[in-house]
Amino acid sequence: MPQLPFQRVVNPYPPMAMLSDDQVEAIHEASLRILEEFGIEVMSPRALQLFERAGADVDHATQTVRLDRGLVAQALATTPAEFTLTPRNAERTIHLGGNVINFTLVAGPANVHDLERGRRAGNMADYRDLVRLAQHFNCIHMLGNQVCAPIDLPANSRHLDTYLANLTLTDKAFHVSAIGRGRALDGIAMMAIARGVTVEALAEKPGITTIISVNSPRRFDEAMAEGLMAMAEHGQSTCITPFTLMGAMSPVTLAGGLAQQNAEALFGIVLTQLVRPGAPVIYGAFTSNVDMRSGAPAFGTPENTKANVASGQLARRYRLPYRTTPGSASNAADAQGAYETMMALWGAVLGHGNLVYHAAGWQEGGLTASFEKLILDVEMIQHMTEFLRPIAVDDGELALDALGRVPTGGHFFGDAHTLERYSTAFYQPLVSNWQNYEAWKEAGSLDATQRAARIWRKALEEYREPAMDPAVREALEDYAARRREEIGAGEP
Repeated sequence: MPQLPFQRVVNPYPPMAMLSDDQVEAIHEASLRILEEFGIEVMSPRALQLFERAGADVDHATQTVRLDRGLVAQALATTPAEFTLTPRNAERTIHLGGNVINFTLVAGPANVHDLERGRRAGNMADYRDLVRLAQHFNCIHMLGNQVCAPIDLPANSRHLDTYLANLTLTDKAFHVSAIGRGRALDGIAMMAIARGVTVEALAEKPGITTIISVNSPRRFDEAMAEGLMAMAEHGQSTCITPFTLMGAMSPVTLAGGLAQQNAEALFGIVLTQLVRPGAPVIYGAFTSNVDMRSGAPAFGTPENTKANVASGQLARRYRLPYRTTPGSASNAADAQGAYETMMALWGAVLGHGNLVYHAAGWQEGGLTASFEKLILDVEMIQHMTEFLRPIAVDDGELALDALGRVPTGGHFFGDAHTLERYSTAFYQPLVSNWQNYEAWKEAGSLDATQRAARIWRKALEEYREPAMDPAVREALEDYAARRREEIGAGEP
């Protein structure tokens, strides 16, 4: 099955500047006013105490924190511009920041879908298969937090099963759940076991990250705040991501939505640095719009694509790694799903995203993980990766010798220059079919989604589980078993 090798993807081109410098500063100034005048609700007493000790204006009755711009500037002075995440296989280390792009598997859907079995609730068997596909396809650099929710397992302990699957079925980096302190600490402990290091050593060389979802507008709930603080305490990465859907959770205008997103992201970034100055943190953006007729979320829209580009400018304003998403609202792995995803993916790439979250398998506005959509997305990611490879211009590439050998009106098929390069000259597609109509019809008239269905089944047949020391596997299984008992007994 043709696919590109596992590689660090670098965007060698200048980022697109959709906003002028003055416009970026206007959004920045509006964000500071939101933080200073309106404030953010924080539902964690521990976080409120941290802000109060740092000199913020804290109203305990309403749990509202107002930050002055000095505190924001102080925090931004200690955030790293770039950092790495090292999973159990150091060869899979990923770099976050600069011009490097990393693509992740979809994360968080309650459902799964494929053409053969249809739409169904998330479950552990499908979870494992989706993780196996993430390991098999080289263009997926890391896993998100729970590619689907395995609702056949207890909600309070299934994160242990998903961490165990992530660590044994793949050797790539992954996101942990930070809904509360306990889930974050379990992810930290299990990555330390898999790496064969102490939790203290892991803090010096982080291995995991998480998404801290802001409950927009302007609220950090207790679980998210506690998860953020646990990750920062232990030197692990957090990605602060406001959920700013224009017209619903943020103003209906792009400028207003971006100002709110920016304020909420900066607030979470400040909290990470109050916990541990220098803790790795990612500027997260998830600004799109709703369908004003129904209120349903929309993704891959022109507005969403603009927000993906503009948010990159804001992240660079603060010298922070940037997370973005190529989403789609389509209910099927169809043309709508492809063009909406590609539209948003262009925004992510032009905006110089470093972490392209939900890059493979997102369907139905994030409610479903689709096996076929995962394959179509892999094709799009590989197309983008090859697009980003710079054009070589040298004597061999200019091909003047070949041009001199081939007569006018001739062809280059049999020329030595072509024969030397024919097998590697062009990108070899995973899904695309370039047969003529008659040959395509004779082969079964399969459309792209049907071909994708065959590809994921073949990929699962070809999957090979990465080797793991039996003693490490046993230690991970023992940890998970012990924590299940503790959680079942009511311990956090």
